[in-house]
Amino acid sequence: MTYVMALDQGTSSSRAIIYNGAGEVVGTAQQTFDSVYPQDGWVEQDPNIIWQSILQVGRDAIKASSIEAGQIKAIGITNQRETTLLWDRQTDECLYNAIVWQDRRGADRCIEMAGEQLKDGRGLAVAINQITGLIIDPYFSSTKLAWLLSNVPNAQARAEAGELCFGTVDSFLIWKLTKGASHVTDATNASRTQLFDITTNQWSVELTDYFEIPEGILPKVHDSVGVFGIADSEWFGAPIPILGVAGDQQAALIGQACFKPGMSKSTYGTGCFVMTHTGEQVRYSKKNLLATIAYRIDGQTSYALEGSIFVAGQAVKWLRDQLGLIEHASDTHAAYERTGGDAQGVYVVPGFTGLGAPHWRPDVRGLITGLTLNSDKDHIITAFLQSVAFQTETLLSLMAEEGAPVDTLRVDGGMVVNEALCQFLSDILQVDVERPADIETAAKGAGVLAAIGCGVLKDLEDAAIHWRLDKRFAPIMADSVRAQLLKGYNQALSQALSS
Repeated sequence: MTYVMALDQGTSSSRAIIYNGAGEVVGTAQQTFDSVYPQDGWVEQDPNIIWQSILQVGRDAIKASSIEAGQIKAIGITNQRETTLLWDRQTDECLYNAIVWQDRRGADRCIEMAGEQLKDGRGLAVAINQITGLIIDPYFSSTKLAWLLSNVPNAQARAEAGELCFGTVDSFLIWKLTKGASHVTDATNASRTQLFDITTNQWSVELTDYFEIPEGILPKVHDSVGVFGIADSEWFGAPIPILGVAGDQQAALIGQACFKPGMSKSTYGTGCFVMTHTGEQVRYSKKNLLATIAYRIDGQTSYALEGSIFVAGQAVKWLRDQLGLIEHASDTHAAYERTGGDAQGVYVVPGFTGLGAPHWRPDVRGLITGLTLNSDKDHIITAFLQSVAFQTETLLSLMAEEGAPVDTLRVDGGMVVNEALCQFLSDILQVDVERPADIETAAKGAGVLAAIGCGVLKDLEDAAIHWRLDKRFAPIMADSVRAQLLKGYNQALSQALSS
């Protein structure tokens, strides 16, 4: 029997899953870890913890599967995107913590960028959108890397001397797994740096010059299926080729078998990300959504529109760790059931690190409104859960205006085990919501890419056969109730935006 291993390095945990040739899970392991918050809006992680957690879950998953490492024919990697690392080529040591995608320290730089131009006279905002499909926001890797080069002692000079490597998490892990033999990334992760031309599939000289980023520190960009290197036998007990890589949201799109234009998925993990496949031509957004690479296989690029919500499941973690309203994430299910899904006028705008699409306001902070003397913790918990549905509704409405309407939404991530939340999503979105049998779709997508790379699967069409529906949710809420709920949330959103 042939096996593949997916390594899923996320914002709040690392996971390894081993699949057999039929796409069935035979072994899994997960390890959670924390971020650090040095200042308001700053979010960092220890690179050594990221690396050690991936190493541990990989070993634990092999042990849990009762197979030999030599039976694993390929590794697929998926990762939190935009998170930025800078390390020494000789020592492998990072010069600073990983700056996480949620980090907003580049906000002031982004304000300056909005009024600047490139050397050819083009407005920077327009040029960035035309080249990368993205917008000016500290979410992306460019300003994070520029900050590192400017603020870490001697970093700029050392980068120009060729002593350093830049990478998103996938690049860092591949470098570590191959013991420095491969400094590479894939097109999906490159497309999230704000340094990559998504039409020519090359690093943008105009943008790397603007950010003063030496070309020599950039990784080589591969297709999402290809030879990224070989994980050294020291790590898992046998040399294993790394044959598939994609950023977590693109991997989830693949894991959800959204391979045709118009197919959409929404992931409810640390954040929430709605992605709609738009085909083989870039569909630039006029509504502050992102055009991005969905995947690149055999040199053929497929694109997507994406709406990014920065806080979803992380709000549940905040309710647990900061407020102590719950002991376990699963306690939110019981709270929702006790309220019957009625937050009694309480609304939440979870802008802990600003708001993403379509507002792109790094300065906004979280808001809880509508509290009365009758409000209790269950109403607050319910309002937090419902906030992800309200934000998703905004994104789907904009996608419809962009000519990419969603009539069925495939959902995944830890939050969708809550059936009441899935039903609420369907009611608010007014579309069918489909939950797959395997909700760990980012890992699934990485496994699919690895399986194609080693020949276990022929292609994406072959992979689509393995997608399985667990449950479909259809809208049942009265239009008047839905309208009232959306009105209340939009009023709360207006308060947050104006504060």
